[in-house]
Amino acid sequence: MSRPTKPSTPSIPTRRAPTAAESTSTRPARAPTPEQIAVRAYEIFIARGAQHGRDQEDWYQAENELRLGRQ
Repeated sequence: MSRPTKPSTPSIPTRRAPTAAESTSTRPARAPTPEQIAVRAYEIFIARGAQHGRDQEDWYQAENELRLGRQ
């Protein structure tokens, strides 16, 4: 009587650690948190004279500024 064979497990590709140059220049920055975006959007709202009705515009501007690392 023969023994059943074990199914082969697929190989898992390994990833190498990024070099110092890669980790700073080619890696995308972390996305800003909703809290960070909200704070910056409020700052934009205040700087604009606290005019209501442009909350989405303020949010998107804040998100873009934080992603690009400028304020």
